[in-house]
Amino acid sequence: MTRLQHFGWFLARGFGPHGWGHPYLEWNHTWTRPGLYQDSARTLEQAGFDLLIVEDAPSLGSAETIDLRVRHAFGGPKLDPLLLAPYLFAATQHLGVVPTVNPAAYLPYTAARQFATLQHLSGSRLGLNVVTDTGSARHFGAAPPLSHDAAYDRAEEWLTGIRDLWHSWPDDALIADPARGRYADGSLLHETVHRGKYFAFDGPLNFVPFEQGDPVIVSPGGSGRGLGFAGANSDVQLALAPLDEASITAYRGKIHDAARAQGRTPEDIKILFAIQPVLVSSAEEADRLVAASAHPADATLRNIAERQSSDLETDLTALDLDSPLDLSVFGDHVSHGSIRRLVGTSDPDAPLRELLAAHAQLGRLRDGSGFVGTADELADRIEELGTWGNDGVLLWGDLHPVTVHRMLDELVPILRRRGILRSEYTGGGLRANLQSF
Repeated sequence: MTRLQHFGWFLARGFGPHGWGHPYLEWNHTWTRPGLYQDSARTLEQAGFDLLIVEDAPSLGSAETIDLRVRHAFGGPKLDPLLLAPYLFAATQHLGVVPTVNPAAYLPYTAARQFATLQHLSGSRLGLNVVTDTGSARHFGAAPPLSHDAAYDRAEEWLTGIRDLWHSWPDDALIADPARGRYADGSLLHETVHRGKYFAFDGPLNFVPFEQGDPVIVSPGGSGRGLGFAGANSDVQLALAPLDEASITAYRGKIHDAARAQGRTPEDIKILFAIQPVLVSSAEEADRLVAASAHPADATLRNIAERQSSDLETDLTALDLDSPLDLSVFGDHVSHGSIRRLVGTSDPDAPLRELLAAHAQLGRLRDGSGFVGTADELADRIEELGTWGNDGVLLWGDLHPVTVHRMLDELVPILRRRGILRSEYTGGGLRANLQSF
């Protein structure tokens, strides 16, 4: 049965050089100024989207891959999305804005106060995409990088501490009664003394309680530890999985089991699957694109290797294309999910050429083999996901106005006519919109 789903936009490039490498660079938008992002945020809100997630990587990576990351602006430069958020809030009224934050970069008390400030200023529309990028550790102190799972342990302590600070003011501590001449009752504030493995700080926090609940927490982790973190902490899970019924059901089951293990319910977490469609005007054009991608040239494979090298902080271009990929080339800090996305379902002994070719080859929305198709075909797929219990989708792309309109101009009317995409907001901020259905 057709039902409403939640929609978000995942800004995969982050706060970086939008338009670079594409013809629409000639629109002359300036990526370091807010206007480009404000225009697109207003379009997403007009479309009825719940949230915009802005990727980030504070580091330019290891010495061997810095040039690969900046040469074509795959992995840098990037500016801080947390500082972009106020400009996006100023341009919109309902859209949730979710900058990516790294626990290594923010001490808990400072983080709690800054995030609380944005939650108040935005009318309760702040979300936080909590990531555990360990490769950036050297920028934030002398401590050595943590292992994958230990980084999640630190993130969990960090987030628990921030929430303790947010709740160091019980609601009845704020009186704000001019007739009584009393603003607050300090005797009710919680002392909040934290001495943990990774952080030590004291409260209470210098702020006032939220009107519409805490900022929404988003997480992208796909490892066992990452799913456990989501079950305990997340309101939204940024999900990556094949979009067939068995995979969707299995992934959702893992998240729901993780939530139950923490005393939460499946309804506490909205699971949004990220997809990167290529929309074209006709089925014939989609078939032509898919056929043309079947036998990628070496230049195409090198381009993919450069992109993957940026994400994986490992120079794949220096490896032999015709030899199997030795997974030991990846350091412990490299995201397990990124490695899985590179390898996919290929034979463990498959040559690197085959792994890269799999990323070049396109498939059709119509038969479920990929994401090339018409707006109607994409709507068919999203509607089908809803029949499997899906909460919603994240469309993956740049936030350039050309990209946003190319994706949404035909799609939004189709989704609305089918009753899949909201036509109005409930009010009350991001959390209220996510809980409205």
